[in-house]
Amino acid sequence: MTKMTFPAVALACALGVGSSGCIKQILVEGQIEGTLKGSAGVETLSDYEVANTIAFSGIGQFEGMHVLAPDSENALFGLTKTWTSATFAFIEDQMEQAEDAEGTSSELYLYQQARAKAGYDRAVHYGIEMLEMKNKGFEAAKKNDDTMTAWLAGFDDADHDAKELFWTGYAWISRVNITKEDPASVAELFVGVKMIERVIQLDSNFFYGNAHTILGAYHARSPMAELEDGKKELEIAMKISEGKLLLPKFQLATKYYCMKSDKENYVKTLTEIIDAGDVFPEQRLTNAIAKRKAKRYMSKSRQSACGF
Repeated sequence: MTKMTFPAVALACALGVGSSGCIKQILVEGQIEGTLKGSAGVETLSDYEVANTIAFSGIGQFEGMHVLAPDSENALFGLTKTWTSATFAFIEDQMEQAEDAEGTSSELYLYQQARAKAGYDRAVHYGIEMLEMKNKGFEAAKKNDDTMTAWLAGFDDADHDAKELFWTGYAWISRVNITKEDPASVAELFVGVKMIERVIQLDSNFFYGNAHTILGAYHARSPMAELEDGKKELEIAMKISEGKLLLPKFQLATKYYCMKSDKENYVKTLTEIIDAGDVFPEQRLTNAIAKRKAKRYMSKSRQSACGF
């Protein structure tokens, strides 16, 4: 069955017999579309705990909508985005707390790590299903760089495809990041990277330059990686948001300056994040998360991991 967005469903029903099932589908699609648009309000919150509660309630809502409208592209997008963002913002936060408190071999850390992986697994599952609505053949495409590049060439609509590739690629890379001990997972890191690179090709400024932030963190992932390329991407991200989005600065500190063993700029940059005011009301929650993480990474144990 061809999967349809809300306008397509409405047109199909208008041309059909107007059955009660079709009317029900229109109502569900309208609710999904309205929920997606209304979710922008959550991004203006500064209260981390309130946002935490809302995020997982929203996931439950989208899961239910997906059951009612399994052919809805909007529902799949909502699930991909909410599972990715909630896992990064809240489950990974609990994982980092467990790491600081009890270490990476502790039962609590392993539990939270498994939760984070499961969250990203779900985001990736929905994301690939969503992408294959436009261009099938993902399993064959992930064979290597060339096959992924060829497959991604089929995504050529900046307005439609950039957002879907961004959230799917973001989930893919994030999942690898928390399962670095798994060689099979690391071997497929390029899949998410290629998606994010395609987002930048389609729309470099998408979502305040966040694709550059993700790519920058990837390039600065280790002392042996492409550190200067990472710094360049993070600087592009900061330029696009005019410095108002704080996550690029956080990645600059905890990836680039950490890997360069530059304690002075590491501390300086994290301090700037912590001391920043309400510089981006439209992305207040994202900046609250960056501030929360910056405070954590100022700890002696986190600095020690950088060799300071």
